[in-house]
Amino acid sequence: MTVLAPKRPYLLRAYFDWLVDNDLTPYLVVNADYPYVDVPVEYVRDGQIVLNLSPNAVGNLSLGNEEIRFSARFNGVIRHIVIPLGAALAIYARENGDGVMFEDEEVYEIAEINDDQPIGFADIVDTPSDENKEKSKEQSQAQKKTSHLRILD
Repeated sequence: MTVLAPKRPYLLRAYFDWLVDNDLTPYLVVNADYPYVDVPVEYVRDGQIVLNLSPNAVGNLSLGNEEIRFSARFNGVIRHIVIPLGAALAIYARENGDGVMFEDEEVYEIAEINDDQPIGFADIVDTPSDENKEKSKEQSQAQKKTSHLRILD
């Protein structure tokens, strides 16, 4: 049996386009507790956040097959937002509530289950060995001995 691509990114883009084409304000409901969601936590309520995706509210909007990315102002501060598609719960119009709640899809449940240990920057970078630490100390001490300043006449 052929594994089908998830429907969510296609439905999200279709509803987004339809809402914008009809001069409606697209609101996205996001599960803020989903792995790798990067949203302003101070606006999260009950594990969810509702984001305005209208073209005049966001910049650099990317509705990809795996994640949604954009930048937006929150209380005057520009924030870069990243939302994995598994965290997108619904898209609807602010004006009349017309939209869609996304059904659960196995591909997003598997991603959540297999995410026991997220990879962080510290996991990727090699920790320096004792030998490297010692060399680094010697180099910094050698640099400290010679000054970059000189006396002018």
